[in-house]
Amino acid sequence: MTCRRPWTAAALVAAMLVAGCSGNGGSGNGAAADYPEQNITFVVPFSAGGPTDTVTRMIAEPMAKALGGKIVVQNVEGAGGTVAAGQVARAEPDGYTVLMHHIGMSTAPALYKDLGYKPLEDFQTIGLVTEVPMTVVARKDFPPATLADLVTYVKANAGKVTLANAGRGAASHLCGLLFQSAAGVKLQEVPYQGTGPALTDLVGGQVDFMCDQTTNTTGQISAGKVKAYAVTTPSRVKSLPDLPTTTEAGMPQLQVSVWHGLYVPAGTSPEIVQKLSEALKAALADQAVIDQMAKLGTAPVAAADATPEAHKAHLEEQLTTWSKVIADAGVQAS
Repeated sequence: MTCRRPWTAAALVAAMLVAGCSGNGGSGNGAAADYPEQNITFVVPFSAGGPTDTVTRMIAEPMAKALGGKIVVQNVEGAGGTVAAGQVARAEPDGYTVLMHHIGMSTAPALYKDLGYKPLEDFQTIGLVTEVPMTVVARKDFPPATLADLVTYVKANAGKVTLANAGRGAASHLCGLLFQSAAGVKLQEVPYQGTGPALTDLVGGQVDFMCDQTTNTTGQISAGKVKAYAVTTPSRVKSLPDLPTTTEAGMPQLQVSVWHGLYVPAGTSPEIVQKLSEALKAALADQAVIDQMAKLGTAPVAAADATPEAHKAHLEEQLTTWSKVIADAGVQAS
C-alpha cells in the first residue's frame, strides 16, 4: 500500500506558484507562446509623414501578418526622439510597446546630459531595418546651383542662410553639423518637431536648405519641388540616378546614412524578442516592402542584420563613433 502525506499549507502555496509560472499568465513561456493577444504599439519618435514614420508604416502591416496580430503606429515627438525612447524604456516589458528609432539612439547619450535612459541597458534590440541615404536639398529658388556653389554661398551669407532640421539629435541635425564642419561655417539653425514639417516649410520657401533622408525627399526632388545638390553616400541611389554623391560634388567629408532599428524594453522575454525578430525578417523579405523602399532610395537590410545580435553590435559601434563626432563639434542639447 502506498502512503500519501497530507498537503500542508506551504506545499499548497508552492504548488500554486509553480502552476502559475508554467501556465499562460505573467511573462513566462505560456504568455510568450500566446503572444500577441492584444494590439502591439509601434512608437515612432518623430512626426507622421516623416522618414522614420514612413519606414515604420511600411513594415507594420507585414510584421502584423507574420505575428498573427495587429500593429498600431503612435507618433510621440519631442527632443530629437528622446521623449519617445524614454517612454518605451519605462514601458512594461511584455512585447506590446516597440520603439522604431534611427541613428539618434546612438547620438543621444553624447548630446544630452540628463537623458534618463541608457540605450544598451534599458533596451533589448530586435533587429536593424534599413539604412537610408540622406540628401542635401534647398528651396527650389535658392540661388546656388551645385554643392560647391552652396558652400561658397553660405560662407558669404552665413548670417542670413537658414539651415532646417528636425531637432537636436535628429539625423537632419547631425548631417547639418557635418556639413557646417566640412564647409567651415556656422549657420543659423532652425529646429522643427520632425522632418515632415521642416520639409513642408522648405517646399514653401520659409527656410533655405537642409539634409533629409531619401525616404522623405525623393518624391519632392522628382516633382521639382525642391533643389537637390547631392546624396550623402559613397554611391548614387537608383531612385535619383542623376544626383551626384557628396564625394563627386567635392565634399567627401559629408557622408552619413540613417540606420533604423526596432527596440523593446529591457527584460522582455527572449521568446517574444525572437518572435518580433522573425516577423521583422519576414516583413523585410516581402516584395511589396522591397519595392516601396526602392522607390524611396533605400533597401531592407540583409536577414543576418535583422537580428538582435547584429543590431546590438551595430549600436555599440555607432555609440562610440558619434560620441567622438559630437564631442569634437562641441554640441550639447538642453
